[in-house]
Amino acid sequence: MKTFHLASLAAALLAASLNSSACTGISLESTGSDKIVARTIEWGASVLNSNIVVVPRGHQSETQTAYGPGMQYNNTLGYVGLSIEDKSFVVEGLNEKGLSAGLFFFPGYGTYPTYDRTLKQQTLSDMDFVAWVLGNAESVKSAKEMLSGIRLTERFKGAGTVHYRIADKSGEQIVVEIIEGKMHIFDNPIGVLTNSPGFQWQMTNLNNYLNLKPGHTDSVNWSKVTLRSPGMGSGMVGLPGDITPPSRFVRAAFMTATAPQLKTADEAVLYSFKILNAFEIPIGLELKNQENPTGLLSATQWTSVTDMSNARLYFKTMNDARIRLIDLKDIDFGKVSYQSRPLETQQTEPIEKIKLTH
Repeated sequence: MKTFHLASLAAALLAASLNSSACTGISLESTGSDKIVARTIEWGASVLNSNIVVVPRGHQSETQTAYGPGMQYNNTLGYVGLSIEDKSFVVEGLNEKGLSAGLFFFPGYGTYPTYDRTLKQQTLSDMDFVAWVLGNAESVKSAKEMLSGIRLTERFKGAGTVHYRIADKSGEQIVVEIIEGKMHIFDNPIGVLTNSPGFQWQMTNLNNYLNLKPGHTDSVNWSKVTLRSPGMGSGMVGLPGDITPPSRFVRAAFMTATAPQLKTADEAVLYSFKILNAFEIPIGLELKNQENPTGLLSATQWTSVTDMSNARLYFKTMNDARIRLIDLKDIDFGKVSYQSRPLETQQTEPIEKIKLTH
């Protein structure tokens, strides 16, 4: 990546640390036990240069932090990742063993440990972490073991912190957060993740919404007046509708908990996209005074769905709502070469004109 691109990304990350970025992650399971994770990635500051990255086994990586060099390592596993701005900055991906990992912005709540040059072979930047996990962990269990010897620090000074979701095809899932310089690992039984505050606070906050239910509420009598539901969905009254991370966490948890029985992996994949459609953020909700200096129509730049059980990675993008599929079973990670290609190749949403005959 060119230096000015790195500088631009650093500036955008710093701006996001002040104004918050919005990513939403969910999980679903089919009745056949297919395990699915999905997420959006939002960025209202500029168009993210996003790429598909194919990384073979044995690929050598040299990492860099804001303060000096980091770990050097060779992948033991191949994977497909989705990167932003630099092909090494993988923020979502799936490896050949069915392990998924993703980065979510976490402004104002995390604190990385002080950089120590003598520990550089144990140190990774926050932007290199997902690639390292995908390239070396076969399962959540093995990822936990690997994490015990790792130190994380920032790639860009003052750009805020991130936290991570790691999941595998057994259904096990964890959240990794760095708080006051120490790594914390939380089991994630609900399979949802957004941004700040921390994961434990978000889980506690769910208790404020235990009255919610799908469908409509039954009629009730107040004195001599019968009150009736005006339509479907009255059981959801009180569900927060704003785009803050706590509200998105509650909505995502409720929508996944009330999902119908999904018989196949394909049904679970498509339903994941349907849920996340409700989390797309039109750019006007992020901007003040109807100004739009970036020209973006949506802060949601792409959405991905990962079928860990069947080694498939799906995605759609801001300017192309067609669902595209990468099947990892079609890739020989022992022979494939390292490669990177744009996630999106067009600048506007295609519109198909339908001609009607008389």
